[in-house]
Amino acid sequence: MKTRLMLIAVLAGIGGLAATQPHEAFRLIATAYAACEPGTPLDKTTIDEIRARLTKAGYTNPQNLRKGCDNTWHGTVTKDGAQINIAVTTDGHIVQEGD
Repeated sequence: MKTRLMLIAVLAGIGGLAATQPHEAFRLIATAYAACEPGTPLDKTTIDEIRARLTKAGYTNPQNLRKGCDNTWHGTVTKDGAQINIAVTTDGHIVQEGD
């Protein structure tokens, strides 16, 4: 009986503590899924190759480089003192993305 009362008291204390926390602490985070379909062929370009291509084109400080399922690389670079979002397409073209 004492064990049951202690368990109830502990659970009530946890519930009271949870009620005092900001609601943001309890936001559910959606599970992340890869957008690639199984069997999607990816080319063999590497992050080092993409960095070299960006540097050769006059961009500096490439960051957050990642490859999409369409084999296009996305990231941010600095050009003329401004940070911009870029994409390097499968045929090697560098295009500005977003705003």
